Amino acid sequence: MHKYENISAPVIKRLPRYYRFLGELLDNGITRISSRQLSDKMGLTASQIRQDLNCFGGFGQQGYGYSVEGLHKEIGHILGLEHSYTTILIGAGNLGKAVALHMSYEKRGFKLIGIFDNDPAKIGSSIRNITVADMENIETFCKENKTDAAILCVPKTAVPALADRLYEIGIRNYWNFSHYDLSVRYSDIIVENVHLNDSLMILCYRISDENDPPEGYTE
Repeated sequence: MHKYENISAPVIKRLPRYYRFLGELLDNGITRISSRQLSDKMGLTASQIRQDLNCFGGFGQQGYGYSVEGLHKEIGHILGLEHSYTTILIGAGNLGKAVALHMSYEKRGFKLIGIFDNDPAKIGSSIRNITVADMENIETFCKENKTDAAILCVPKTAVPALADRLYEIGIRNYWNFSHYDLSVRYSDIIVENVHLNDSLMILCYRISDENDPPEGYTE
């Protein structure tokens, strides 16, 4: 049984946001905070924050609130950020390069150890002090270097064949930017899908919903 097996997905998805806000509070020298003060900063209700944190045992003290440093550390532990899961990135194009360069892997539980591409123009270049390797060598690399996860920054059409190769190697954990549903292909993997277009469309909806006139309105 998983330690937090009964925790709902929405609560888990809020944990990184708690971690980020608490980190900002630490940077500003704030040592303790109440659920009410935290709710004002995060746009959640104090009740929701208490309920979320109580899922993991609760960390506040009556009349004192939360130790910012202590809560930040505990949430980091719940998220598993003390780990250093070895990770490869596949696809050294514009998206892959941005994902490689601008993520704080070491602070988020991962260590980027390899970058791969099949474009001769990209192979041999350096990203984040890692030399982009030829996809032909990925099996050998993963056999020589324990690899826990893969980041996919390749076109959707390339994923089925690539996924079969990675699955055969033994990789079961994916951060997927490809828009291909890996979980349909394999039922025993862990995958976090990142759909940037979906996020942009949701922004479009929210703007439209805010600005569209009420139904039946005429000028």
